[in-house]
This record gives sequence, structure tokens and C-alpha cells, in this order.
Amino acid sequence: MAPANPEPLDFAKQLERLEEIVRRLEAQDLDLDEALTLFEEGVERLREARERLTAAEAKVKQVLADHAGKLRVEDFDG
Repeated sequence: MAPANPEPLDFAKQLERLEEIVRRLEAQDLDLDEALTLFEEGVERLREARERLTAAEAKVKQVLADHAGKLRVEDFDG
């Protein structure tokens, strides 16, 4: 089982851990207590990843802001 207070991971490792949690939760041999522990960790890791993405988005918007203080939105998917 995972530690009760997992240490912070970099974003890539965070995603890897989330994928590992999903694989474990999909396993049919998982007991309820372990599934609940993994689910709780997964929710916490997802929250942390979402916070990091939100912070990164804010930083990108700040960098793209022009000198007049107007935001210049650019499509990065394109």
C-alpha cells in the first residue's frame, strides 16, 4: 500500500502515479480497504495536478500579457 502522506511528485511522476492507481483500481483482485486507500490517494494526486495546471496556465497568461496590460490569447493546439 501507498504511504498515508505521499511526498509531492513532479508533474510527470504525478501522472504516472495516477495511471498506476487507475490500473490497480481496475484489477479484480483488489480488496475494498486497499481500493478506498488508492481512491483517496488518486483524488489527492488529481487535485494537486489540477492545481499545478491552473498555476501553469496563470503563469503562461502572465507571460503573454502585453505592456498595455491586455491579455494576448494564443491557441497552442494549432
